[in-house]
Parts: sequence; C-alpha cells; structure tokens
Amino acid sequence: MTHVVHPYSHRLGIIRDWKSRWFGKNTTVYVDYLRADVLVRAWLTKKLRGMYLSFIEIERSEKQYRIAIHTSRPGMIIGRGGDGIEKLRAALKKEMARLKIITPQDVKLDIVEVANPEADAAIVAAMVAEGIEKRLPFRRVLKTTIEKIMANRDVQGARISVSGRLGGAEMARREQIKRGGIPLQTLRADIDFARERANMTYGVIGIKVWIYRGMKFDTSSTVVKKEASK
Repeated sequence: MTHVVHPYSHRLGIIRDWKSRWFGKNTTVYVDYLRADVLVRAWLTKKLRGMYLSFIEIERSEKQYRIAIHTSRPGMIIGRGGDGIEKLRAALKKEMARLKIITPQDVKLDIVEVANPEADAAIVAAMVAEGIEKRLPFRRVLKTTIEKIMANRDVQGARISVSGRLGGAEMARREQIKRGGIPLQTLRADIDFARERANMTYGVIGIKVWIYRGMKFDTSSTVVKKEASK
C-alpha cells in the first residue's frame, strides 16, 4: 500500500520552513502554544474566507505574538485607513480571551501581499471553490483555472482535483485536470499544495491543488566552499 505524504511536511527543513516559530520550555508550555496556534489559525481562516488567503505565519516571543497573514487581497483586510485591521485585531483578542489562550499583551498583525497569486495553491483552490459555489460548470472552472496557472512563467506543472456530488449528481465522483509534470518524490522540487471545500446545498465538494514551481537549489554551501578554496 502507498503512503501519501503532505508535500509541505515532506520538504520541511529542506526547502520549507515552519509556519509557527517559537520554543516550548517544557511539555505543558508546548501543548498550550500548539493549541493556541491551531485555534488562532482556524479562526482566522474562517473569518477571512473569500479574501484569497495563502497561509498564516505565527512567531511568538515572551513579549510579542506576531501573526503574518499572506493574501492576494490585502486592501480588503486592511480597510480604509487601516480600520479593518484594527477591528480584526480587536476581534482576535476577544476570541483568544474566550478560548483562554495564553498570549503576550502585544498582539501584532502583519498583512503581506502575495505577488504571484496564480502560482499559489491555496489562492487557486479558493478561486476554484468560489467558481463552483457560484454554480458555474465545474469542468469550465477547472479548465480556465489551470490555463491561468500555466500562463505563469514560474509554473512548470499543475494538477487540480475535485470530488463530491459534482453538478448535483446523486453519486459522488472524482474529476481532475493536469498539465505538465509534478515530481512529488523529488525533495528539491518546489511543490505547493492546498485543500479547500466548496459548500453547496447538496453537500461539500473537496478541492485539491498541486502546483510545481521548478527546482530549488541551496547555493550557500557551494559559495562557502569556493570562498574557502580561494
């Protein structure tokens, strides 16, 4: 039997960094910190649905709790004159207090714009979900989306899979569309992966997106060796 590994976790420490960065001094602190990050990330993902969220980075120190929200629509979150981000911070603090999450007093929100949304799996999955929820034909949505992805120079391969009661059919099935190559077992291959759900009246349609953005090579070690030889 095959063992399917998440493309992100498969490359942690090789070409990927952790999305949460902090140190737990003991087991109790580690559990509390992990619970806080999971709940905060889930709340923000639900709150900012429809704003083309890519991913959320969390950094924690003794005095500061920093959350970086990566999105292709920063203006929708920031609001006019920064009003939206202040409301979001206040709502987040209220939710953290309700969930009894231990956090420093200084909670900082940073909004980071994603420069290339068509090469980001999470944003592409949100686009597909939006099209399906608008009752557009799913095959047309898949075709137009993958054409947008492949029009990008950084992308070398892509695959989109949808499963569920497609088109309102009685029996659930899986459909997918693929362009180019996706080397899942090559650790230096920069593969972005995301899951999303389209909520329909007749059930949920699951969406998976893989985007291959070429190989990543760490040249820092070779540079050091060359300088040492000189």
